[in-house]
Amino acid sequence: MSGEMAKDVAHIAVSDLTKDQARTELARLADHISRADAAYHTDDAPILDDATYDALRQRNAAIEARFPDLVRADSPSARVGGAVSEAFGKIRHARRMLSLANGFSDEDIAEFVAGIRRFLGMPEDAPLAFTAEPKIDGLSLSLRYERGRLAHAATRGDGETGEDVTANAREIADIPQTLPDAPELLEVRGEVYMAHDDFTALNARQDARGAKTFANPRNAAAGSLRQLDPAITRARPLRFFAYAWGELSAPLADTQIDAVSKLATLGFATNPEMRRCAGLDDMLATYARIEAQRATLGYDIDGVVYKLDDLALQDRLGLRSTTPRWAIAHKFPAERAWTRLEAIEIQVGRTGALSPVARLAPVTVGGVVVSNATLHNEDYIAGRDSKGAPIREGRDIRAGDWVEVYRAGEVIPKIRDVDLSKRPEHSAPYNFPETCPDCGSPAIREPGDSVRRCTGGLVCPAQAVERLKHFVSRAAFDIEGLGAKQVEAFWRDGWIATPRDIFTLAERFGPGQPRQLKNREGWGDTSANKLFAAIDEKRTIPLARFIFALGIRHIGETSAALLASHYGTWPELRAAMAQAQDDTSAAHADLLSIDGVGPVMARAALAAFEAEGDEIDALAAHLTIENAARPVSDSPVAGKTLVFTGTLERMTRAEAKARAEALGAKVAGSVSAKTDILIAGPGAGSKATKATALGVEVIDEDAWLSLIGAL
Repeated sequence: MSGEMAKDVAHIAVSDLTKDQARTELARLADHISRADAAYHTDDAPILDDATYDALRQRNAAIEARFPDLVRADSPSARVGGAVSEAFGKIRHARRMLSLANGFSDEDIAEFVAGIRRFLGMPEDAPLAFTAEPKIDGLSLSLRYERGRLAHAATRGDGETGEDVTANAREIADIPQTLPDAPELLEVRGEVYMAHDDFTALNARQDARGAKTFANPRNAAAGSLRQLDPAITRARPLRFFAYAWGELSAPLADTQIDAVSKLATLGFATNPEMRRCAGLDDMLATYARIEAQRATLGYDIDGVVYKLDDLALQDRLGLRSTTPRWAIAHKFPAERAWTRLEAIEIQVGRTGALSPVARLAPVTVGGVVVSNATLHNEDYIAGRDSKGAPIREGRDIRAGDWVEVYRAGEVIPKIRDVDLSKRPEHSAPYNFPETCPDCGSPAIREPGDSVRRCTGGLVCPAQAVERLKHFVSRAAFDIEGLGAKQVEAFWRDGWIATPRDIFTLAERFGPGQPRQLKNREGWGDTSANKLFAAIDEKRTIPLARFIFALGIRHIGETSAALLASHYGTWPELRAAMAQAQDDTSAAHADLLSIDGVGPVMARAALAAFEAEGDEIDALAAHLTIENAARPVSDSPVAGKTLVFTGTLERMTRAEAKARAEALGAKVAGSVSAKTDILIAGPGAGSKATKATALGVEVIDEDAWLSLIGAL
């Protein structure tokens, strides 16, 4: 992705992103976070401060929450930690080591608690206790004890496999070598950290020796634990707090608080600030208390971790792909700062959206130098909505203003306030352009839309080239050597106008042609041949990637995967798109029955195939499109399509859907001829009637639970 493309979307608030912009931004975030994860987890050399990293992750999560159909296969939300260093042996965790979801406000925590109640079907007045403890800023470590002896120690790694640091862990005084009264098998998990005083003393010793000093205690702890020579670890003042467990031969307790107390009786250091909270108010009060103590604790923390106290309820809630549903980290807030807004500029995105960006006098906010901030849209700048009603107390934003900039849950800084007392005497309101700054086409704003868009379409350079960039992006065709800059150059010179032109590049500009790629500035025989080979290598592509690469509005990686899984093959999908143009057809009903495919997405897909079907077919003719992989599982519902209807009495609908998908089933929202089983609770209505008419198997909740072995 080019810097220009990133700028098109990086300064747009999540609430104002279009689907295409969101897709582009998720690609940028995935790349940025991946590099930051590698630097932090693998190299112990962070390239981002915590606030910036958290903001990146939060923006990614916010976009995925607003556009769930755009979740990428390489999404940071589907990844834990970083790659395992080749310098260490590898240990596969018996139970995955997950990360935590983050909350950045009291409202986030309230929603976390409410979400648990909804999932479990618990009324608001039912007792629900949590634990709260400081979130240590260190390095996660898993310790496996067999028959009371430390067998091995492993870092979290990627969550599935960690680095074998057993020899180094044995050098940490807080880690017992034997546990006389422990269960036969006990896997203890916690955080390796370095206290402030020890960190200061270590850096003083390093400096006196002319050796490398460390940027912060977390880096020092990670670097000290991941030494190839245990003697170096022995000389470093590392500490360890235990707060969780993995595989067990026998339960430690029935509650989180009692289980951690049991770890303390076995000889582990546990955090003395850990508390049991009776509910939301108690949780937030504990957060405030710990935040007030932050400077006096003697070690770095970056928030408070809440966990559901009842372990049986934790088991019912289960896990997401990378985080537990029963825990969350309440992160401390980012900083704010005042600076001067020097100019307002307009950037044009791939869908033609005109996005205003504030150019600021550089200022440090949350440890990061900020020079740009999002201004969302023209209403935000004007301080009024599209009907003229005041917003944000009716304060408009103008060049020359002193503005308060903040960074919280999103990576892109925002303007929080304007100091009108410092406004220049002759400042004038900003006039939002009504024509595109790139192509001069009218920029219109449709009723109900907060965004003004260029009407130039593919005539507009800012839109036409972005479609090609998306096609070759990492989650699409990912053609090595054909990045954003090359796409821009080829498009500008007329070498590539549509995606299929990429696959005829060698025919038109290869050996024997009047104009050849090798003769372009910056190219040669080797680089040209490498690009042609890379293009040929991508002529075979999985169906889901092909669908995503088409850049159809409202269809991201997740929804592309849904379509691929549902139809299985390209011929079946292509035929369905043709047949479903008739909205009374069975094919149309089948498309809408796919869980996660709503009317808006269906219309977008059908419109794309109707308008560009010939171009898509011409592109497909150059490719081998692989069939979608079918679920591999020995469960009785693997690969089957299920529909739930009526009232489920033993679990909530969310819990039932999660259980079915974990067993390899597809859960649809409506009954069709492709439905395999309808699970009908009391109150089942038209879906049960339709299932019977179609000959679909109908079972009740007890039969469903028996089928999957849950009774």
